[in-house]
Amino acid sequence: MKTLYVSDLDGTLMRSSIELSKFTTDTINDLISRGLSFTYATARSINSAREIAGDLNLTLPVVTRNGAVLADNATGKYIERKVFTSEQVERLRSLTPVIGKYGCVSCFVGDHMYKQCLEGKHSSEFQGYIDYYVGRGDTNLRLVSDTDELYTGEPGYLTLIASKEILEPYYEQVRKFDDWETVFSKDSYRDEYWLEVAPQNSTKAKSLLMLKEQLGFDRLVVFGDSVNDKSMFKIADESYAVANAIDELKTMATDVIGSNDEDSVAKFLASSFV
Repeated sequence: MKTLYVSDLDGTLMRSSIELSKFTTDTINDLISRGLSFTYATARSINSAREIAGDLNLTLPVVTRNGAVLADNATGKYIERKVFTSEQVERLRSLTPVIGKYGCVSCFVGDHMYKQCLEGKHSSEFQGYIDYYVGRGDTNLRLVSDTDELYTGEPGYLTLIASKEILEPYYEQVRKFDDWETVFSKDSYRDEYWLEVAPQNSTKAKSLLMLKEQLGFDRLVVFGDSVNDKSMFKIADESYAVANAIDELKTMATDVIGSNDEDSVAKFLASSFV
């Protein structure tokens, strides 16, 4: 049986220090060299994901932006991408005052996907996000002065970051529409919450089912810890929650393994792949 193994990054493959351990990187690379079919699925952009997982020698496409973008981990180039319809963009525009304070719109411009943020006052949680990427010299983060500039290019993803109390009403507002995908979840490492909106059919599950069919895999085995992993747990042949996962995911899982800080995914792969 030809099996595809897929892991979430934050809180699953990554340690709480927001990095892949040398053990995990070396173990997975060794297994790949011996024939393991492995990739990751994350809410991160490909640029952000590669900062963490760039040393993994992955030959399969990686799933980023919760399924909105398939990319090459080695080069960062997009393989497949989804964008909002013009009607959906107009719907997002009605949220512009909220977006300006709490988040950004990620838009494709040529071969790049820019995170476009409005200058001015932001929630402390979102300002922390901006400061982090500006401090790292991220050229894909743009601070714009005009609300129309938030939508320059082809909008493909919305990110809002604030407290649960602030974002919950907006989650209730956007989740009413069934022509796009929404994820509302607590950050894996901090107390802040993230509200993310992506084009229709942008889920980890739908992207993995497509890869499974296109590449001729018979089985799908997945690893995760949070809300945005639920879709792939539902369609996997086997699913494993790390010990630090949310309870809801643990009840869905085939089994619960050790925590992310114990390199549990890599250890599981090493013990099960022959």
